[in-house]
Amino acid sequence: MKQLTEQQILDNWNKLIKLIDDTFVDTDDNERHTKLREMYDYFEDRMSVAPASGKAAYHNAMVGGYVEHVLHVTDCALKIKKLWEEDGAKINFTDEELIFAAMHHDLGKVGDLTEDYYIPQDSEWHRKNRGEIFKHNPKLQYMSVTDRAIYLLNHFGIQMSEWEYIGLRLTDGLYEEANKSYLMSYNPDWSLKSNIAYILHQADMMATHIEFDEWNRLDEETNTKISDNIKKAVGSKEETPKQNPSPKLSQKSNDLFEELFGDKK
Repeated sequence: MKQLTEQQILDNWNKLIKLIDDTFVDTDDNERHTKLREMYDYFEDRMSVAPASGKAAYHNAMVGGYVEHVLHVTDCALKIKKLWEEDGAKINFTDEELIFAAMHHDLGKVGDLTEDYYIPQDSEWHRKNRGEIFKHNPKLQYMSVTDRAIYLLNHFGIQMSEWEYIGLRLTDGLYEEANKSYLMSYNPDWSLKSNIAYILHQADMMATHIEFDEWNRLDEETNTKISDNIKKAVGSKEETPKQNPSPKLSQKSNDLFEELFGDKK
């Protein structure tokens, strides 16, 4: 099970803030950078430690997992966009628009203005049998993650371009029922006029699967270490000289002692 250290959580947060400072600027008619910083300053204590999902079977279900996932999706989106562009795809959006949509596609997982979206799962049965490390906060009014993201951006007065909205809206692809009308239209006039949504969906899938593979890899490494330690412990016992049981032990204890450490016939 992957866990981030306090330093890694802090480093990821600083990377996210640097990305904002390096990408967005204020203009005479749009204080975009200022408003983004206001929102991120407001949510810093909660967003920096928020998980990206609730189950071990998903991705980054750990403290600090949300910010790490956002950074991964943004990085993957820029790489995939470059590949599409090199192979001749139409790119009619800016890197700023791509980064904005990537950064905020899961913003709804932060929660609302006062309540977290995920809270620790307090049921041992659900943790053990369903792999639920976190659960949804029942105090929240239900919204889809995407709708809550748009609500929060609107609350802080952060404007979006058309392509940013389309990209953010459709990053989850057909995993979100509301996206069907955008992605499965049989009317060519209604087809998407930009590839930004396809690139973001691929980036989200890429980041998610990489994070899940990393989680599993760490689990396998941990299990291997445990197995090696058990083998070493068993080996050290076999090499330990035979010990004489204490006369104070009961006959039953003597028998158990002999069974564990005595000569096997």
